[in-house]
Amino acid sequence: MKEKKKSDIAVLLGYAGNYKGLTFLGLTLSGLSMILGMLPYICIWLVARDLIAVAPDWTKAVGVGRYGWMAFGFALAGIIVYFAALMCTHLSAFRTASNIRKRGMAHLMKAPLGFFDSNASGLLRNRLDGAASETETLLAHNLADIVGSATMFVATIVLMFVFDWRMGAACLLAAVISVVAMFTMMGGKNAKLMQEYQAAQDHMSKAGTEYVRGIPVVKVFQQTVYSFKAFKEAIENYSGKAEKYTVGVCQFPQSVNLTATEGAFIFLVPVAVLIAPRALSAGNFAGFVTDFAFYAVFSAIISTALAKILFAASGMMLASTALGRISQVMNAPTLSVTDHPKEPKDNSIEFKDVSFTYEGADIPAIDHVSFRVEPGQTVALVGPSGGGKTTAASLIPRFWDATDGTVCVGGVDVREADPHVLMDKIAFVFQNNRLFKASILENVRAARPGATREEAQKALSAAQCDDILAKLPNGMDTVIGTEGTYLSGGEQQRVALARAILKDAPIVVLDEATAFADPENEALIQKAFATLTKGRTVIMIAHRLSTVVGADKIIVLDNGHAIEEGTHEELKQKNGMYSRMWADYNKAVKWRISAGEVI
Repeated sequence: MKEKKKSDIAVLLGYAGNYKGLTFLGLTLSGLSMILGMLPYICIWLVARDLIAVAPDWTKAVGVGRYGWMAFGFALAGIIVYFAALMCTHLSAFRTASNIRKRGMAHLMKAPLGFFDSNASGLLRNRLDGAASETETLLAHNLADIVGSATMFVATIVLMFVFDWRMGAACLLAAVISVVAMFTMMGGKNAKLMQEYQAAQDHMSKAGTEYVRGIPVVKVFQQTVYSFKAFKEAIENYSGKAEKYTVGVCQFPQSVNLTATEGAFIFLVPVAVLIAPRALSAGNFAGFVTDFAFYAVFSAIISTALAKILFAASGMMLASTALGRISQVMNAPTLSVTDHPKEPKDNSIEFKDVSFTYEGADIPAIDHVSFRVEPGQTVALVGPSGGGKTTAASLIPRFWDATDGTVCVGGVDVREADPHVLMDKIAFVFQNNRLFKASILENVRAARPGATREEAQKALSAAQCDDILAKLPNGMDTVIGTEGTYLSGGEQQRVALARAILKDAPIVVLDEATAFADPENEALIQKAFATLTKGRTVIMIAHRLSTVVGADKIIVLDNGHAIEEGTHEELKQKNGMYSRMWADYNKAVKWRISAGEVI
């Protein structure tokens, strides 16, 4: 049996937890406040009725003062109850939005790290944080207004048919026209336009984030106008979608809606003119005038109720699209966790006929690759760019899971190991390590938060960072990225190496760890490698072949295939791809510029 799809409200309330009851209490109080808000109108009508009954000697209308105080009391009570309703819905809305953010972040923590390479941080933030904020408006205001307005509307319809159904029907004609206009704006294919509008907003947010991040490169190459093109196109696309919906879809129906609701009294006048002669002939003109006054007063309530429903309904549409964006985060792929994890026996690594294809790609990034790294061995992955080196390395700590085949650590399929145990066994040094805007100490402690200052200091020294600390104003306690304290790429890499050293993991994966280092920093990084890799199983990815000469084994990857394997000397003798790469590398390091020509 097909499971019934939950409504957007039910999905939202599912995030409210124990605060769901506050939402229902707030909605009940909102309905009650609207009924209390209608009672002053009835009091006004009672005043008009008494005055008409005794006209022209209005001094006989003794109940006017009492009705006035009653109207004041009902109005004040309605305000107080509505305030209490909004307090309840706001508390629930804030907790719901908070829970959405918490659950979203908890879910993202279970996503493979590779997921964040294909989903920009600005886009994820807009989907989760921005969309959660939009749901606050729905739960805090819109739902209360919908329930209150619906209560007011139903009560008004009942009252409309109490005295004269003809004048009541005339007043309700405005409501019918308004409902049709609202459905025209929000129903059918126009709901899809709202989704396109939100998608354009997401794209603009992503383009803006990428543009701001790329400003340094843009300014260096003086490409400001051209680089702004993608961002400008995203803005124009968003503007076009917004204009298409507001002008192309909403302009005419909204004009009709406002005309009908604000001019509801106009529909009452022709009916009153038609039935007035009969009331005169029947000698009930005073009763007719009294009824007319009643409907004239309550025709104003119709426009108020419908305006609130329209505003709240637009909030429902925004919340619906917001939930769609939230679901994109909540539906992000997660790493499977076995119920019965196995403990790796040692620090070996083995690829058994492993293949991996990125989502949306037609060609595998890794295609039937097999190799083994014994405990304590250093194995280098080399090959042309795009050959699959980084992809292969990322499968070891489960940044992604293999599409086919098995990746084993310590003889255990990484999918059958406890993720925490697996990550504890592996230190990964990226080619572009990210340091937090925090102190050097906190950055290093990210690998092991319980480490002492002395342990962090020792790791920094092992990573050849003593000269960095010496020039910083507060040593290890200096905050990076603030007040003009910045580190070069090579210096950042050494701090990242200190982080890996402090982790003290038995398996180390080095992904182009010297890629952005100058010769001086590279020499220091190589010294740090000696400490980091001593006695450990090492997977090393490198383009600079001089760094892999001493590896126990070198595996050449090309187009996702492992085409050669052996030591440096063995591969040189094969006269294959590695031999050609080695020859080209040696030729490159000997290049020098002299008298305007390359030698």
